[in-house]
Amino acid sequence: MLRKRDIHDSNALFELMSHPEVFPYVREKAQTIDEYMFVMKSLIDAEENGELISRVITDDYGRLAGTINLFDIQNKTGYLATWLGKPFHGQGYNKMAKELFFQELYENHQIENILIKIRKVNVRSIQAIKKFSYIEPANTLFEEEYNRINENGDLYDLYVVNKLKFLRYMNKNLDEELDEELMEA
Repeated sequence: MLRKRDIHDSNALFELMSHPEVFPYVREKAQTIDEYMFVMKSLIDAEENGELISRVITDDYGRLAGTINLFDIQNKTGYLATWLGKPFHGQGYNKMAKELFFQELYENHQIENILIKIRKVNVRSIQAIKKFSYIEPANTLFEEEYNRINENGDLYDLYVVNKLKFLRYMNKNLDEELDEELMEA
């Protein structure tokens, strides 16, 4: 479902990213495959330097579906950027990828908060974020950051995934699954 980026992923990701319903929401935009290969190499190098954490999202058959990244990491807090190719919209990969990524970030890295900024006009992402009970609106919780990202106009809403709240959610779900298994036994 998630794995580290590889330069060989460039062609497939570029094709998925180029779709008109996906491209406007991609952080690492490129107009040509050569430009995208340069972007990929830069992202791989940045991860090796500890500047970001980046994964590709794959479907159930190992085909590339999109990317998920944590960037601008400061004070144990970073920004999330995720996109899925059009053929993978509405299939549950967004939720699965986020939860796997959050789990990796909280268990294997020194991350406490994951910030998500969403354009107020991005209806698809706003609807998607509401499906996560552990993601909180953060315009007032991180007011300074909210003001910073909206310096040039009120374009974004800010959300946060707090480590403790997420881990409680995951443990609650695990406890419920174990209870169901015990009742079936």
